[in-house]
Amino acid sequence: MSDKTDQSAGSGAGTLPCDAPGLVPAMPRPVPQQICFVIDDEPGIQNIIAMAAENLGLKMERFREAAKALRAIKTIKPSLVFLDISLEGSDAIDVIRGLGDAGFRGTVQLMSGKDSVLMEQIKRVGERHSLTMLPPLQKPFRLEAVRTIVKNHIAAPIQKLETLNVKAGPDHPFAGRIDLDPALRKNWLELWYQPKIDLKKMQFSGAEGLIRCRHPEKGIVMPGSFLPYADENDLLRLTEAVLRIALADWPKFAQIGFPFKLAINVPINALIKLPIRSIVQECKPKNHDWPGMILEITEDQVVKNISLAHEIATQLRIYDIVLAIDDFGTGYSHLIRLKELPFAELKLDRSLVKNCGEDQSNASLCQAAIELAHRFGSLAVAEGVETKSEVMALRRMGCDVGQGFLFAKPMPRDELLSSLVEHAASSLVTPVKA
Repeated sequence: MSDKTDQSAGSGAGTLPCDAPGLVPAMPRPVPQQICFVIDDEPGIQNIIAMAAENLGLKMERFREAAKALRAIKTIKPSLVFLDISLEGSDAIDVIRGLGDAGFRGTVQLMSGKDSVLMEQIKRVGERHSLTMLPPLQKPFRLEAVRTIVKNHIAAPIQKLETLNVKAGPDHPFAGRIDLDPALRKNWLELWYQPKIDLKKMQFSGAEGLIRCRHPEKGIVMPGSFLPYADENDLLRLTEAVLRIALADWPKFAQIGFPFKLAINVPINALIKLPIRSIVQECKPKNHDWPGMILEITEDQVVKNISLAHEIATQLRIYDIVLAIDDFGTGYSHLIRLKELPFAELKLDRSLVKNCGEDQSNASLCQAAIELAHRFGSLAVAEGVETKSEVMALRRMGCDVGQGFLFAKPMPRDELLSSLVEHAASSLVTPVKA
């Protein structure tokens, strides 16, 4: 953000870009306590998990049987489920099916003493049911391993469908729960940008804007501290704020010779309920070379209403706004129907990209996703690129764009601007003529 905006972010005295009367203040709400389920027929395992979870502030519910846990989930909404793959009279697949049918939006931690191949296969079953699955936990395990899982869970966004699906690395600090409403009213929000790299030319090709809160007392606050506790109204207000900030930030990049398309994450509800066309027409840069922007929507949201998404995407293209399908590969997709949707990018989820240079199974899935994107006339964008071997493999497969910690972590706008100017003559980043 600019110096003026940075100062107002700390004091809460500023206004959002293209100040909009639609951002109506809401009354503060109490923050609910997160709930953790452990579904395991071994009391000793239940005790270890309960000790770690309760010490870190989660409320525990214990179950030995799948049926009882699935009945409970109809009225109790856990954010984290520890699930053993073998249960009394049942197994993890039954639980996964039940969680999928219930529309569970928390996180599942598989655990077992069985072989890792079986565990990974069960994890993929969960992903096909649109569940957020953590890497399996091998029994026996120590208390510290559970503590780490719970800490990471608390520090990460736990909702995906109804939120902005903001990505955050595990090394970002957790500042405790904060209410999104004052952050919106007092303009504490800003976008940090993660570069996107053209893998063929190894050049800077764009950036994705990720929301951060500059809290006057807690400093930079990650989305895991406020997104999971926000209601739909606040999420719509947040989406509008993010859109306006991105439109106001673009000219800064164009001025130094990088007039690329900025990308932001939006929930599909925002496409339906927000006047995005009007906001863009009001706030878009006046530069004749403004290329438009990219709105990223997760795969699982898109496939639920292809025809509506198609209508909205087609209309937005009139205003130079294109869609990207985010987190592709995390769940079951109606692939044959995706061809009906005009989208500019297919973003491969980290679960496909991870170890694609060594893991033949992931490599095959990655290659298929890249070819699918190209068949649809879209760019293939690999998310979560972390190793050189992944880059080499992705380039061999013909992947178009990479994004991840190997290249750069999300950073404040002005930090990225300085970096682009500093490295404009390098082989990695080449300025574009405005």
